[in-house]
Amino acid sequence: MADTAFIPKEKWEAFIEGLSAKALVYVPCIEGDTVMFRPFSKEKTLCFDRPANISPKGVIFPQSDTLFSFKFLKDPANPQKVDIELTENKTFPKVILIGSRPCDAKGFTVYDRPYTQTDTPDPYYKGRREQTTVVSLACQAPSAGCFCTSVEGSPADKEGSDALVTELEKGYFIEALTDKGKELLKEGGLQEGEAYRAQAEKAQAAVEAMVPKPFGKEGKVQVSKELFENDEFWEKELAKCLSCGACTYLCPTCYCFNITDEHHTEQGERVRSWDGCMYAHFTLEASGHNPRPAKFQRFKNRVGHKFLFYPEKYDGVLACCGCGRCVRYCPVSVDISEIVGKLQASAGNAAQSE
Repeated sequence: MADTAFIPKEKWEAFIEGLSAKALVYVPCIEGDTVMFRPFSKEKTLCFDRPANISPKGVIFPQSDTLFSFKFLKDPANPQKVDIELTENKTFPKVILIGSRPCDAKGFTVYDRPYTQTDTPDPYYKGRREQTTVVSLACQAPSAGCFCTSVEGSPADKEGSDALVTELEKGYFIEALTDKGKELLKEGGLQEGEAYRAQAEKAQAAVEAMVPKPFGKEGKVQVSKELFENDEFWEKELAKCLSCGACTYLCPTCYCFNITDEHHTEQGERVRSWDGCMYAHFTLEASGHNPRPAKFQRFKNRVGHKFLFYPEKYDGVLACCGCGRCVRYCPVSVDISEIVGKLQASAGNAAQSE
């Protein structure tokens, strides 16, 4: 089976439409002045020119997900006896996600470790992940705030994707990376793609060279634990933060959630919803005590999770993909890459002496 293909630009949307007849296809669509991932329809305007404003993590990890429904069943002969009827929500459709960026796909791998690579995998995430084919589009240019190459990624990173698409002058070069990706290449309208590989790799390398390197050097960022524990550093850096939590919702790698029961008389639903460590209530205990009451403490934890705690647990893997959304869309321009740059072990002493 061929591992590569090429499709002319004039056939690209018809190719996606053909896939939508076989699966639920999510694509980046223009809604007002934003780009969002939505189910494909011919009435929507697709947008592959720039990364979506919000990552596609909701395709596999919905913002609000009914885990199961429940109903209380009273015994008419004995009202004190109540049974509970549960209906699980574990039917997941076949999904093809087209147009995610390589950083978005890498974000799914950050989820994979705690949600699937464990003795107690999450059945909801795992079920959707297995049913989803991720087709990423290599970036044509870095966007403001991007720093993927500083966190072991690249504009054409293949990690987490089933297929990688590179836009060329007259069409799209498609490289299958997994068996699910190879299934896509069975679609009609595709040409043999190997002749376009060199052209694609040249385009990928050109974009990678343009990505900013906010940490100022090659190699893996190493956070200084000494400076990380300096509260004065965090208070200064986070003085302007609004603690709005937008960074957590936009982030492809943030996976915190809350569980609530939506209860109506004798029936209801258990719902899992996105949550964020930047919210004051996130760690608020029932006693009223909050171990992270200040916004700088919450952001410190957010950075710590991505650059210290997660790497310590998962063989040094960073939990940041460098997509830059938290930088681009922060209402007061808090820049995590700038802050982490100051936290680098080699830069720690210099930063402290400022």
